[in-house]
Amino acid sequence: MSIFSGLMANLTKDHIVAKQGFNRWLIAPAAVAIHLCIGSVYAWSIFNPPLIKQLGVVTSAADDWSFSSVVWIFSTAIVFLGLAAAFAGKWLEEVGPRATGFLAACLWGGGFLIGSIGISTHQLWLIYLGYGAIGGCGLGLAYVTPVSTLIRWFPDRRGMATGIAIMGFGGGAMIGAPLKTYLLSLYYQAPEYLGKVTDLNLITEGGRRFVEVAGNNVEVVVASISDMAKVPVPGPEGVYVVGTGDTGVASVFITLGIVYFVIMVIAAFSFRVPAKNWKPDGWVPPAADEPSKKLVTDNHVHIDQALKTSQFYRLWLVLCLNVTAGIAMIGVAKTMITDIFGPSLPNIVDASFAATYVLMISVFNMSGRFIWASLSDYLGRKNTFHIFFVIGILLYLSIPYIATQASINPAVTWLVMFYGATMVVFTMYGGGFATIPAYLADIFGTMHVGGIHGRLLTAWSTAGILGPFVITHLRENSVENAINSLVQKIDPATFQAKFGATTAHLNELVQAKTISISQLMEIAPAGTVDPTPTLYNSTMYVMAALLLVAFIANLTIRKVDSKHHVQNSHPELEIDGIK
Repeated sequence: MSIFSGLMANLTKDHIVAKQGFNRWLIAPAAVAIHLCIGSVYAWSIFNPPLIKQLGVVTSAADDWSFSSVVWIFSTAIVFLGLAAAFAGKWLEEVGPRATGFLAACLWGGGFLIGSIGISTHQLWLIYLGYGAIGGCGLGLAYVTPVSTLIRWFPDRRGMATGIAIMGFGGGAMIGAPLKTYLLSLYYQAPEYLGKVTDLNLITEGGRRFVEVAGNNVEVVVASISDMAKVPVPGPEGVYVVGTGDTGVASVFITLGIVYFVIMVIAAFSFRVPAKNWKPDGWVPPAADEPSKKLVTDNHVHIDQALKTSQFYRLWLVLCLNVTAGIAMIGVAKTMITDIFGPSLPNIVDASFAATYVLMISVFNMSGRFIWASLSDYLGRKNTFHIFFVIGILLYLSIPYIATQASINPAVTWLVMFYGATMVVFTMYGGGFATIPAYLADIFGTMHVGGIHGRLLTAWSTAGILGPFVITHLRENSVENAINSLVQKIDPATFQAKFGATTAHLNELVQAKTISISQLMEIAPAGTVDPTPTLYNSTMYVMAALLLVAFIANLTIRKVDSKHHVQNSHPELEIDGIK
């Protein structure tokens, strides 16, 4: 009991007030460490392929989870991130960053462990509960804790301070992507191989494929050359037994849960808060008439009063739409680049290339958070977001053209253009996250900026649903249309010979995952253009439209009316205190 009491005492806010002469730069490494751990959520797309092949291992089996069902795990984590940040923001101001950081470590690490049980037992709801709900709450607490702490330690460089912390969140996938890829290959076990398709007598029943082994029908999957190029340890194409082997993803969850917990606990115990009325030596607040400081206030708005201002909801819309556009691409990044360039450049865009792409997303996401947030100290937050939206619209509109040209005329040039366009988008996506806390501090003051930031992150929760919904819904429609179009071009006899069933059973075969676009392309007439690269075109047009709305919302943001300031709305509160 004494150990527990001592632990709780070390977590309280009163216990972590920094002494005079404390070096504020010591807070930065702890903040970055926590955000690096939780930022691995951006490498979620690494888990999508093995999760949808958990039973088939080399390719999806009939009872495997669908892509649309697992991609929502990432969305659930983002939803609970925003909800936890919104509800715990005020509590953070009361208990301090060490307590919330420690709780975040327990939730994030524990979420991975619960998720691993769901994967091992093939219970999808446990992954949603563990990684999505519990882990998502840990994300929310771990996200706002370092940000609000650094803003108080760096009132002279708010943009840079938030950029430092949130840079770590963007960079989490930079470490997480190769780490997850390595661990998946380490724990991967190939399923039982029966031989080539031509050497076996395949039976099709209810859309599923079977092979008779020792008098019993054994369910199998047929893996093409393309399928085997995507697994961590490539093997021969052919027929594999369902339910044998291991994708390794459950073991990866256990490993990461333990590692992240340890790192986050150490970082949380490194946090300190500045003493009351502390400010950097020699710092003088900027003059209100400086061009880039027109929205900056010397006053403070109470957390409850902030919700009564139009500025809060306009900023909410700005963040929501900017995140929706970016998160839709991040959640399916590995699948997207494989779909667009895998058919045309298979020797370049393989599993390793796709994993590296996810890694580079993290690099640009991370660098964008620091660079754009630091530039916003000079450009102003409003102007910075204007840049995001104008350039973003142009880049999203360019991607469908690039994808279409890649399908018609395969060339590395289109891959380079796609890579460049998306990486710039990801710098601005990360830059938006890093700049928004400083934007809030400029408009509402620093008194309750952590809590206000937490409530604004409900925009992230909304985007976490909206973005993946848009991209999965539009992609599924595109896949369905592509399959129907290809089937119409294929000779019925050739179709039946390939799949052991007639085109009348098309829906049944699709639902059992026996048919895919790549398999249809193998028997399509010569000269047929692979529709896979254009599966995301409609999504990009929608994202460009969302950024246009965000641009208009940002354009209308003005200073908060003085009636909302603390001295007018809550005169009983101390301006320098946090109550």
